[in-house]
Amino acid sequence: MLRLQKRLASSVLRCGKKKVWLDPSETNEIANANSHQQIRKLIKDGLIIRKPVTVHSRAQCRKTL
Repeated sequence: MLRLQKRLASSVLRCGKKKVWLDPSETNEIANANSHQQIRKLIKDGLIIRKPVTVHSRAQCRKTL
């Protein structure tokens, strides 16, 4: 598991663990990263990405009013 890397990435990106995306094709390289500095490098390289905020539509709520 990449639990440590996900936790470190969430603290570097200042977001929750659910918002962190780890590249599934590069799991070996991500697994070797065990420090904030190494995680920052992976973020810069694009192997770790912060997921966009999901927009919750109010269309259904407005429809009932």
